Amino acid sequence: MGEMREMMDTLLCLWAAAFFGVTQACPEPCSCAGKKYGRQLAECAYKDLQAVPVGLPGNVTTLTLSANRINSLQEDSFAEVTQLQSLWLAHNEISTIGKGTFSRLVQLKNIDLSHNWIMDFPWGDLYNLTALQMLKLNNNRLLKLPWEAFRTLRDLRSLWINDNNMAAISERTFDSTSSLSQLQIHNNPFNCSCRILWLKKWLENTSVSIPERDSITCAAPYHLKGVSLGKIPLLNCALPSLQLTYQSNLDNTVLHDGLTFMLHCSITGTPQPEVRWKIRTSSQGVEINGPNVEKDGNDLPAESFKQNKEQFLVFKNGSLAIPKFSKQYEGTYTCQAVNEVGTREVSVNVALASSENPAEDILRNNIQAGKVGEDPSKAEEKIVIIYHTPTMPKTNSGGNQRDPQLWACLLLFGLRPLFAF
Repeated sequence: MGEMREMMDTLLCLWAAAFFGVTQACPEPCSCAGKKYGRQLAECAYKDLQAVPVGLPGNVTTLTLSANRINSLQEDSFAEVTQLQSLWLAHNEISTIGKGTFSRLVQLKNIDLSHNWIMDFPWGDLYNLTALQMLKLNNNRLLKLPWEAFRTLRDLRSLWINDNNMAAISERTFDSTSSLSQLQIHNNPFNCSCRILWLKKWLENTSVSIPERDSITCAAPYHLKGVSLGKIPLLNCALPSLQLTYQSNLDNTVLHDGLTFMLHCSITGTPQPEVRWKIRTSSQGVEINGPNVEKDGNDLPAESFKQNKEQFLVFKNGSLAIPKFSKQYEGTYTCQAVNEVGTREVSVNVALASSENPAEDILRNNIQAGKVGEDPSKAEEKIVIIYHTPTMPKTNSGGNQRDPQLWACLLLFGLRPLFAF
């Protein structure tokens, strides 16, 4: 009997030590308590805290930090509580959130960051939070929402991003949220341009609950200000179309060593698309977003190309010039047209032929070269072959003699050249 009592006393002491150990581990001024099913609550709301408290029990699954004066979150703010399932941070003064703050909280199901001052959120942290079911970011100062922000959140059911400063939401943003049942997006200053047209159509057909639809309104353009997104008229929007053509500087001017090679990208679309160039050679990759030369490039003399120090000249009208073209510039040239409706691009392979590397060998080794007669806006790739061949001296009608120079011939497949031989 004495042994039994001694054993009971020992167990009681161990239980008390464990209980008080947990209680003592709870930092002031928070209170910590156990809940059913092994859950542990840390209650730290309304405590005038300016930072996440240090010393929280490692088994906390619910952390309440609402209604404090916390102004920032760092990567290690929740390093002690990686078992969190619910995190409540509403009504603080949070303006800065470090990258990686939430990425280790892989068991999180609920995050409430509403009513703060957040302008820039670490969206990449959400990729690891595949168990997330509710995300509240309403009543902040968010300016943008990446289209891929929720791509891993297949269990997300409730999303609150209303009352922010977002002018647009990108198409495909909600494609991966197959469990979404409630979405709050009202009271954002939407720019009702072609970029937002997809959202109007999506709202008309979705089964997701969208509260306060009448408060999803336009802030721009001026003539649509205050109009509900669902009531805006049909917009004149057209996906870009483009055609790529080719030109060299064969004219009556004296040619210098090296060929100035030009590519011209003709584009249409509504609104007017922007032209971008992507260049891939064996030694470099270059992306040029917009013109780096102020002029159009239509009637500029070849000499002006030679004097420019840039390797690649992009003009306002979409032309790309390559002064002093040589073998190092062989590669793939892609013209990309971008507007609010979408993106299209067309590519060409440019190769330099010589007696050592004849055109027949280039064509034989290029699988795209056989696609003759295709619509250039739909073709994957074409090939342009430039020949450098010496010519005989030539005298013009004025009696001036032209020195032997280099001349170029472009073999264009499925495209019409801009000049005739």
